[in-house]
Amino acid sequence: MDRMDLRRADVRNLAIIAHVDHGKTTLVDALLKQSNIFRENEHVGSLILDSNPLEREKGITIMAKNAAVEYRGVRINIIDTPGHADFGGEVERVLNMADGCLLLVDAVEGPMPQTKFVLRKALELGLHAIVVVNKIDRPNARIPEVIRETQDLFLDLATEDHQLDFPVVYANARDGYAGREPGITSGTMEPLFDAILEHTPGPVHDDEAPFRMLVTTLAYDSYRGRTAIGRIRDGRIHPAEMVIRHDHDGVTSQHRIAQVFGFEGLGRVELSEARAGDIVALTGIPDIQIGETIANVEAAGPLPVIAIEEPALKMTFRINDSPFAGREGQFVTSRQLRDRLYREVETNVALRVEDGETADAFVVSGRGELHLAILVETMRREGYEFAVTRPEVILRQGPHGIEEPFEKIYIEAPEASTGFLIETLAGRKAQMTGMHSDHNGDVRLDFEIPTRGLIGFRDTFISGTGGEGIMNTEQIGYRAWAGEITRVRNGALIANEPGSALAFGIANAQERGILFIEPGVEVYEGMVVGLHAKDNDLVVNVCKAKKLTNIRSSTSDIAVKLTPPQPPSLERSLSLIAADELVEITPKSVRIRKAHLTAVDRDRAKKKVALAAGA
Repeated sequence: MDRMDLRRADVRNLAIIAHVDHGKTTLVDALLKQSNIFRENEHVGSLILDSNPLEREKGITIMAKNAAVEYRGVRINIIDTPGHADFGGEVERVLNMADGCLLLVDAVEGPMPQTKFVLRKALELGLHAIVVVNKIDRPNARIPEVIRETQDLFLDLATEDHQLDFPVVYANARDGYAGREPGITSGTMEPLFDAILEHTPGPVHDDEAPFRMLVTTLAYDSYRGRTAIGRIRDGRIHPAEMVIRHDHDGVTSQHRIAQVFGFEGLGRVELSEARAGDIVALTGIPDIQIGETIANVEAAGPLPVIAIEEPALKMTFRINDSPFAGREGQFVTSRQLRDRLYREVETNVALRVEDGETADAFVVSGRGELHLAILVETMRREGYEFAVTRPEVILRQGPHGIEEPFEKIYIEAPEASTGFLIETLAGRKAQMTGMHSDHNGDVRLDFEIPTRGLIGFRDTFISGTGGEGIMNTEQIGYRAWAGEITRVRNGALIANEPGSALAFGIANAQERGILFIEPGVEVYEGMVVGLHAKDNDLVVNVCKAKKLTNIRSSTSDIAVKLTPPQPPSLERSLSLIAADELVEITPKSVRIRKAHLTAVDRDRAKKKVALAAGA
């Protein structure tokens, strides 16, 4: 009998794919609630799988997660995948556990670039797709057009004939109903459950073969230690069974499995046996890593390692050496910073960490600005205090010399901003590949642009489109170096002495540009307190007080008029800083500062750079 005929009928392994904000996590909520895994009096709220506070705040899925529901005697393992290309490392490894996927598209927006990225990975693995058109109740829904756009997307990406013949389910995940016709207005999610059972194949299994499993996710708790999660490829596994671990270097070691867990709802249940096709969590191997194989002692060898796309951006993490160092953070030493970064690599497989030029600096490489920013924000909330440099692209030597990463950028914006966008992106070495207008007065622009041309572009894009533009990107690989890009950013307003900012000093400084701080904020020499109206740096004294005299001033002179400050967010700070600046990260504050705090040190650094350029 052919191995592909050995499919289990009692299990379905399903990944859910969607662009950011198309309702993927809301759909999972509806499936979990209607499968009766919760007690009637149990309050579970919404966005159930988004347990990470950052995911709830940003409205995106960052970490892939597992859940399981029972429907008509079939266990449906649900794999929630991130929708953003920056978290593609999560996507690539967890899709290996699935046999089918739900592609969720918005009834108004249709398939978007991030959808394309994840769907391509799924189809390359031969997964069977079900298309779910969500938010069909929206008044401006354009369902026929969205179906045509989705068909075009499959024609572009499909690797097998069966992938072009996909079923379509129409849903309103927020209100918890779905159907096979677009005109439905009520009901339950049963039509979607039925479509999953009908169109998603069960996992291939060979219960008699020796046990093998590829580790795709790790979990940890203080009682059980590290837990390896993955789908069993062959055979069966029992608690207390001896297994062989094949590590990344090809070295084998023998271990005893302590416990075997399966998934039930949002939790885990201990199993006495698990079979090929099951998604399980195994304990007992203390230093297991993602991508390694756990196998029976009689198994022929390890499973193929999951290929992960290489990082495109890097930044340097270093200890915080500002005058405010150690005031707010719990973890401030280079040893603590190093341990935390190397621990992140164990579970965040798209990340790379290397020791820097000095003992207190570490080079961290990731997929994009958001990927790195999420790591920074996570560490900040854990109590770490450190400083980071501006993100830089990772270059490599190729057949045509130096190569750099490129991305496709898709823009929807008011037609009036077309000229501004074309001119701005042209200065960042972008090439336009498509342009068309719609009947609503908006224009769709497609560009191919070096990744470094996108660093810091988001703020310019928001201001240039009046906040009405939508921008999405997709990585397209390495190409020949596009040439120098002139980075236009106004100079910095730099504090020239430590102390508390005063209204009089701020009033004088705000005439020179935009301020980040308000009265009462503590500053130090070398801290960037705002942006200059011109392109050169300017030293200002925001701690200056008005001299007192015995001459009474008029009321208008007494009332100092201050413009509200515009402190940059963490993401904006990372893209805003210049090459000679750092972002100081603490659990309570985000500050921009010069790498060299005193004016004398900054002058010396400039002379060194000039001498090096002359040589």
